[in-house]
Amino acid sequence: MAMGPENMKEHAAQKKTNKRWFMLFLLFVLTAINYLDRTNMAVAAPSMSAELGFNAASMGLLFSAFAWSYGLMQIPGGWFLEHFGSRIAYTISLFLWSGFTVLMGFGKSFASLFGIRMAIGAAEAPAFPTNSRVVASWFPDSERATATSIYTAGEFIGLAFLTPVLFWLLEHFGWREIFYVTGIIGVIASGFWYFLYKDPKECRGANEAELNYIRTGGGLAEKAGKAAHISRAQVLELFKHRQLLGVYLGQFANTSTMYFFLTWFPTYLVVAKQMPMLKAGFYAVIPYIGALCGVLLGGYWSDSMLRHGKSLSQARKTPVICGLLCSMTIMAANYADSLTAVIAIMAVAFFGQGMAAIVWSTVGDIAPADSVGLAGGVFNFIGNLAGIITPIVIGMIVQMTGSFVGAMVFISCIAAVGVFSFIFIVGDIHRIESVNKQ
Repeated sequence: MAMGPENMKEHAAQKKTNKRWFMLFLLFVLTAINYLDRTNMAVAAPSMSAELGFNAASMGLLFSAFAWSYGLMQIPGGWFLEHFGSRIAYTISLFLWSGFTVLMGFGKSFASLFGIRMAIGAAEAPAFPTNSRVVASWFPDSERATATSIYTAGEFIGLAFLTPVLFWLLEHFGWREIFYVTGIIGVIASGFWYFLYKDPKECRGANEAELNYIRTGGGLAEKAGKAAHISRAQVLELFKHRQLLGVYLGQFANTSTMYFFLTWFPTYLVVAKQMPMLKAGFYAVIPYIGALCGVLLGGYWSDSMLRHGKSLSQARKTPVICGLLCSMTIMAANYADSLTAVIAIMAVAFFGQGMAAIVWSTVGDIAPADSVGLAGGVFNFIGNLAGIITPIVIGMIVQMTGSFVGAMVFISCIAAVGVFSFIFIVGDIHRIESVNKQ
């Protein structure tokens, strides 16, 4: 039936829905589960190593097992995401990594735990590229950093409020029960994602006004479905541009700080600072809350600069550089005598890591429109090489020197490399044209 003038006027003035924020809430919850399953072994580590007889070097290798497969599977994971789409890729990924997490509780040797941990890393590979792709699909440029900071906040809200619960499980039941509980939660969550998530063009709850708002603001609402084919030229393009290479290096630096907190931090408190288990669990909350504040401030600050007329480059790079500078202060913990001062320094360092986490939004800003998921995979692959290097290097330093002093210096220096990269390598931030259009 033809639409009359009054109906046309009403349609034109249609108020946009806000379905994108519900999709972001789903990402937030899944990201919290993701990081709970990454850090559960850090909480279990002191008891696990004592029971199974692992030294610091062995634990460093075991901590790195996740990142070996997680990093190596990033590019295949990006292809998997582009081929199957966000809904299916995340469902399969979450179900598998959660199932493997349950199996960690049955591990009885270094080899079995190392193998299962590698399986978890491989299964998690599509997760953050999916996050980046969903945000690029559902959000315009002016909201993308805020959206990135909100789902990233899920990492630290989960860590801040659930880490004491994990220490409680450890104290009252044992380290194996930590893996049983966190794994089962993820298996259940995979079903919720499958039934609740939709891409913009397939979502009945998002009206045309919201889709237009996303499209006109630079979002990729019409390009969120499955990709028919990823060419070799598209893959190579992601390694040719200085912009992307600089962002990759910055992510490597920021991820180095993160992996200290995800792997060695609880052991640092228990062994280096002689804290009882439960006390360490509660003190660990403070840096995690610092990281949460950094994430939220970084996203708000970036989008606020855009709204006030600053360039995209200024808005994206400034919080990242400032965050990495904060992370460099972790070395000051070597000179702090009081426990309060150490925790405060750790909170500042993790605050900086959280602020710099909006580097993820730059992938959606820079990557060719038809390769956002794949670019996220490459970005995460290079960034998470830090997940291999950092735990091993820290373990070797502790094993050789008997202290964490050198480890703090190492993390600080890597953060300095990230500052250099964003100042001198990244350059102007703008979307790269797809090779398919050249």
